[in-house]
Amino acid sequence: MPAPAPKSGFGARKSCGALLSQPDEGNSMTNAISVQYLEIVTAEVETTCAALAAQHGVSFSAPEPLLGNARIAKLDGGGRIGVRAPMRDDEASVVRPYLGVVDIDLASKAAEAAGAEIAMPPTGVPGQGKFAYFLGGIQHGLWEL
Repeated sequence: MPAPAPKSGFGARKSCGALLSQPDEGNSMTNAISVQYLEIVTAEVETTCAALAAQHGVSFSAPEPLLGNARIAKLDGGGRIGVRAPMRDDEASVVRPYLGVVDIDLASKAAEAAGAEIAMPPTGVPGQGKFAYFLGGIQHGLWEL
């Protein structure tokens, strides 16, 4: 017999599914998970951008100061990929996906209630939306437009 679905918290179908829902082209809500922003932190920014551009046929922007000087490329489906250098001497190279959410404040609270370690609480970036990210064995985050 399968385990019952959680009734509350980050794993709850009703609360989390609604928080992760994104409008589809017909303006209805779906429960598909989408990558809103994929952040690659590397000392090899130019090489990484050149490789991704050649492999996937995308173009990267000039450095975007509001996103840590990341060079940005648009992804199919509305997401973006950003490649930037570490901003501090102790920042390690990492690939960090940010999943799109409808309400980042509620989604962050649900993640924290489920045990996520909040490394960056919901933070607004002018013209870019809000993001938050969590630590653990794998760094990942949320992004609300």
